[in-house]
Amino acid sequence: MKKEVHGQDNKIKQNRAHIWQIAFFSLNNTSTNLFLAMMGYVSYYANGIAGIGVVVISFILTGMRVFDGITDPVIGYILDKTNGRFGKFRPFIVLGYILMAASSLLLFFTTHLVPRIIRAPYFIIIYAVYIIGYTFQTTVVKSGQSVITNDVNQRPLITFFDSTFIMFAHGLTAFYVSVYLIHKYKNFNSSELFAEFVITVVILSAICTVLAVIGIWQKDRKEFFNLENNNSGDKPQNIKFRDYVSILKHNKPIRMLIIAAASDKFAAMVYGNSTVIVMLYGILMKNYPLAGIIGIIVGIPNLGIIYIGIKYAQKYGQKKAMTGATWFAIIFQSVLMIMMIFCDLTKVSVTNINLITIVFLTVFALLNGVKSITNNMVVPMIADCTDYEYTISGHFVPGIMGALFSFIDKSFSALGTFFVGILLSLIGYSKVFPQVGDELTQPLKWMTIFFYCIIPIIGWLITLFAMRYYKLDKAAMKNLYSLKGGKE
Repeated sequence: MKKEVHGQDNKIKQNRAHIWQIAFFSLNNTSTNLFLAMMGYVSYYANGIAGIGVVVISFILTGMRVFDGITDPVIGYILDKTNGRFGKFRPFIVLGYILMAASSLLLFFTTHLVPRIIRAPYFIIIYAVYIIGYTFQTTVVKSGQSVITNDVNQRPLITFFDSTFIMFAHGLTAFYVSVYLIHKYKNFNSSELFAEFVITVVILSAICTVLAVIGIWQKDRKEFFNLENNNSGDKPQNIKFRDYVSILKHNKPIRMLIIAAASDKFAAMVYGNSTVIVMLYGILMKNYPLAGIIGIIVGIPNLGIIYIGIKYAQKYGQKKAMTGATWFAIIFQSVLMIMMIFCDLTKVSVTNINLITIVFLTVFALLNGVKSITNNMVVPMIADCTDYEYTISGHFVPGIMGALFSFIDKSFSALGTFFVGILLSLIGYSKVFPQVGDELTQPLKWMTIFFYCIIPIIGWLITLFAMRYYKLDKAAMKNLYSLKGGKE
């Protein structure tokens, strides 16, 4: 690949999309997040039903997350080489869904039925197939937005739809589990609970996948795979695996974005871990159904915060929006930490509204609104880095850019599950995970605070440091595009 060309020789024609196309395509990310939310509870299935120990399952899930990262460069490389009659992205969306759906059904319906001696290897093999399917779809999540739109005012809308849909996916999943499934089956030690869970997710994810394919259909054509002129869209790009190293070496924005997102993702894998949620709501607050109910209550305020953040990004650029949201996240998380230390959160109730309930819900709504922005803003920012790469090297490689990002991002975030499992084993939870209704001990209280508050604050501080050296602000992005001859 070429060295950086100062002055940017390669200008990019503007490409705008219909709003419905951006919204529908964002449902591909929703599809993967429905599976991700479900797999957040897989440790309870593996431990309580399949009989795999806490440390062992934590180690397995960490290894699978690393494997998830390793598959990204391979799938990204293949995606950039793909230019067939069904497009570049649609085959990966469909095949990814099929692999995830089939493997999930097999995992939750059969793992506990196979002989115990081969149960762990069987779990690993089936989960590996799920990971490959997940990688297919997530590679498109992080690369497909490059062809949907490159308009600097439209790209923040990707964050709006991603944040909104993912918030509802995780919020409704938490509500479904904590209010409906746990009420129906009493605890997680029920194979019927997971059977119903997986069937529901497979159906909902299928609907999201179909709509995502429709959303990208018109843009998934050769003329959108080359950014400068349509005639060269048929020429295969001379892309090699060593280009991953080259991109990392000369594309500083993607390096900084990777650092920021990896620290955030590690924190999210910790504070969003299903066991940590049980520790917070089911033990510290003694009200596990609140985990699902609260997500519904703060849904509308969250949308308002996300909307404000996106309007800010459209006016001042995605970098400023990311930085501002991160600062607010640190502030609100600090307030929540103080409440967890000094307040009796068992008094938080949606049926008996009091001052502590109002304060908690307000802080929680503000926190989750800005977290939605910080977690999802990186997706369109990867597209910015992809366009920047084209201007300095002449290569349009959304697959490689997305895969490179995912590889490092997932490799670091893989440590989150293992981190939670190891630290819990140090305070006495080496054989079983904390369960709803367990006694609140001081070690468990402080471990909950550490997981849910301190770890994300550290992650966000690292993000602020990385953003200082990320140069693709709104002015820089506008300079990448020639505004004539745009494709609609």
